[in-house]
Amino acid sequence: MYAIIETGGKQYKVETEDVIFIEKLNAQEDSEITLDKVVALGANGDVIVGSPYVEGAFVKAKVLKNGKAKKIVVQTYKPKKNEKRKMGHRQPYTKVQITAIKAKKTK
Repeated sequence: MYAIIETGGKQYKVETEDVIFIEKLNAQEDSEITLDKVVALGANGDVIVGSPYVEGAFVKAKVLKNGKAKKIVVQTYKPKKNEKRKMGHRQPYTKVQITAIKAKKTK
């Protein structure tokens, strides 16, 4: 069974035991979280699509780590104005492992 979830403005296709990096959540390490914005569910060729979310479906995940990604360098430049700027950015993330995908029974 797989699910397409939405978190942090992005959508992820997940299955049980998958490890994914998502936008930073306010959760401690080794805690259990519930992601209830399930866009679609699929199993054995059947697909359930929500409008906008599947009612009664949720995904349980365990928080493995909170951290920051590698640094990227951002440069801005305005020609003929002698204006240059160099900045760095490290995007925060939460590393989670999917433990269960639950769906309400359908007909």
